[in-house]
Parts: sequence; structure tokens; C-alpha cells
Amino acid sequence: MPRKSTRLTFAVLATGAGVFAMLQSLIAPALPTVQHALHTSQSTATWVMTAYLLSASVFTPILGRVGDLIGKKRTLVAVLLVVLAGCLLAALAPTIGVLIVARVVQGVGGALFPLSFGIIRDEFAPSEVSGSISNLSAVIAAGGGVGIVAAGPIVSALDYRWLFWIPVAVVALTTLIALRYVPESPNRAEGRVSWLGAALLSAWLVALLLPLSQAGQWGWGSARVIGLFALAVVLFALWLFAESRSRSPLIDLRVMRLPAVWTTNTVALLFGAGMYALWSFLPAFVQTPSSAGYGFGASVTASGLLMLPMLVAMFCSGLLSGRLEPVVGAKALLTTGAALGALALGLLALWHTAQWQVAVVAGVFGLGIGLAFASMANLIVGSVPPEQTGAATGMNANIRTIGGSIGAAVTSVLVTGGLQPSGLPYGSGYTHGFTLLAVLCLAAALAALLVPARRAGRVTGTTRAAGEPSQVARPTAVRG
Repeated sequence: MPRKSTRLTFAVLATGAGVFAMLQSLIAPALPTVQHALHTSQSTATWVMTAYLLSASVFTPILGRVGDLIGKKRTLVAVLLVVLAGCLLAALAPTIGVLIVARVVQGVGGALFPLSFGIIRDEFAPSEVSGSISNLSAVIAAGGGVGIVAAGPIVSALDYRWLFWIPVAVVALTTLIALRYVPESPNRAEGRVSWLGAALLSAWLVALLLPLSQAGQWGWGSARVIGLFALAVVLFALWLFAESRSRSPLIDLRVMRLPAVWTTNTVALLFGAGMYALWSFLPAFVQTPSSAGYGFGASVTASGLLMLPMLVAMFCSGLLSGRLEPVVGAKALLTTGAALGALALGLLALWHTAQWQVAVVAGVFGLGIGLAFASMANLIVGSVPPEQTGAATGMNANIRTIGGSIGAAVTSVLVTGGLQPSGLPYGSGYTHGFTLLAVLCLAAALAALLVPARRAGRVTGTTRAAGEPSQVARPTAVRG
């Protein structure tokens, strides 16, 4: 039975998930500052981002499953404490090595996404679930934008260490409120954590994401990159075999094969490729000196402000999607969101000679992000049984991250494939990169059309068919 004080519960969940989303992007614009302050090389400084990505990809689905098994509130509080420790360590880090370790610790916070979605499903009234998931998705999406916009002013006015001191205060307060006021979810999955599945999942994710993030420095044809890709394929096959034979799998593959789940995950992969790559390369584009034949020579702060329309648009459209989903359905919103992303990136490839053009494009893309984030979460939550919510939404977030790594890696090849005598990329490299990302988002919109149609309505939970295993219970939502 849903409990009272859902507003306070939502505020806690939104704050925790929003801070983690902000930590994903907050440090990226400040990497040159970090590199100089800690007396390290550019290649070493990039591990501040890579370590966070790898850690989040490993812990998001694993701790999502742990929450399904032992209790989502208990796991949420533990994760918040770990994030708090990671932020404190980062703020005090005397060397780049300690900062990288701190980012690994912070990456555990990736589990806040699936845990938060699961708590909303368990604790909120059925009529509130879809809207609350949409609102939380809007906060998560906007959090990444806040990081990009806020990094420059914080570093300029204070110091890069305040990029972590501020989250220390926020996460500490959030943890105390969560411990006192967030109720423990009654739903529990049966079984135990499959540590073999967890180890194999972690191994193939690292083997895949590490070369994607480092190929620009190691070389795409290097033995390390090729060897790790081959290892990822082998480990992925072993993971599939182990999970299919396990009596208590970490990720129930039967749930992953549900039509609404695999199609939504496909969209997440493709749309994530476009979204994260744009977040990575658009600030670099506008910061390029105009002497290169493109760019505006913007400062970190100014480039962040150009992303402000994206931040506002993604937050507003995410909130709006909660009101539209009961009317038009999550599938229509997902398709529209991906299509808006494709439109924005197509315009950017052709239309980037003035700063106002970039700002308009950023706003259109932000509308797409808000709609897509909210509808993906609602589709997954509405298609899996309650005891699988954490693992399923964790894998969806992970697949989006994998897509982002692939998109960023391929775009980097196009952008940096040819350099001017000054060492700056040619403008055509960015044009080709934005065009590719537009194609990926268009493919995401087409994939969204494959999502099974479902009559618009709120997520109400699941019921189990006679003789059907609990891991693959059918949703009560009526399919069209």
C-alpha cells in the first residue's frame, strides 16, 4: 500500500539522482584546470572521466539488483554514503591518482537511478507513478546539463575542488533525510546475488568501454584495443551462458527479451550515442577560436551558457511528458523525442555559423532529451515485474551509457581524423560528426516505432499469470 509523504520521498530521490547526474558532466569542462593544478598529463587527466564511467557501468545494474533483493531504501542510503565519501575524497585529493580513485568511488552512485525508480514504483499511488517517473527523469536529464553550465562559474569564482565540496554538503543532507523519511519498499525479489554473473558483467563492460574511451590515445588498430574488444565478446558470451543457466541470475534474460524492454533498450543505445557525444563535442566546438574557420572562441563559462537552452528545454519537456504520457502514450513520446534529437543534430550539421543558431539547436535537442528520458523509464518500469525494476532500469541506464561511449568514440575519429597545421580539427570533421549523430538519433526514432503499442495509461504494477515464473510476470497494462 503506497505510503504518505511521497513529496518528501520524491525530493530526496530527485536530489540524489540529480547530484549524480551532475557529477557525470561537472568535471569535464574543468579537466584542463585539474590537469594543471595536479601537475599531470592530458592523457592521465582523462582517466578522471574514464574511471567514473567504468565504475558507474559496473555498479548500476549490480546494485540495482541488490536493492531488489535486500531492500531499496537500505541500498539507497548505503549508496548515498559511498557517493558522499567519494566526493569528500575528491575534494581533498592531493594527487591525480587519489582523484581517480575518488571518481571510482563516486561511480557507485549510478545505482541511484534504478533504486529511485524502484522506490517510486513501490511507494507511490498507482496514479502518481508515471508522472513521478517522468519528473525524476527530467531531473536526471537536467542534472547533466547543470554540470556543463555550472562548471565554469564555479571554477572561476572558487576553485575546481568546489565542484566536489558543494555535492558533499548536498549529499550529506540528502542522506540524513533519506535515512529518516524514505520508507523501506515491501517488494523483494527472491534468490540471491549471482556473483559469477556480477563478475562476468563487470568484466565484459570494462573490456568494452575501456578501449572505446581510450582508443583515441592507444590507436584503434593497437593490440590493446583489438585484444580488449575480442575479450569483451568472449566475456559477453560467457555472461549470457552463465545467466541463462543460473537459478538466480543477476539480470534475468527473459525480462530483457520482453518486446517492450529490448526495443526500448535499442532506442537507449542509439539515442545515448547521439546525446552523450553532443555533450562532449559541442562545448569543444564553440570554444574553438574563430581563426580555425569555425567556432567562437568561447570561454568555459560562455560555452556552458550556450548549453543553457538545452538544460531548460529538457527539464520542461521532461515535466510535460508526465502529463502527456496518459494521453498519447510513452511510445509516441519516445519516438518524438528521438526525432527531435535527429532534427536538432541535422540542423547543427548545416547551421552553426552563429552562436544563436547553436543555442536554438541546443534547445530543440533538449526537448528531445526530456521526452526520451521520461518515456524510456516509464516503458521499462511498466513492462517488468516489481521485483525486477532495479535490475531492468539499471541495465537500461547502462545501455544508454554504452551507446554514449560508442557515439563519442566514433565522433572523435571523425573530428580528429584530420588536423590543421595549428593542431585544431577541420570544421568538416565536426560537420561529419554531427551528421553521424543525426543519423543515429534518426535510427533511434525508427527503433522506437518497434516498441509494442500500449494503450495510454498510468503504470499500475504487475500480476502473475498462472504457472508463470515470478521473474517474467506480465504487466497489467492493456496492450493495443
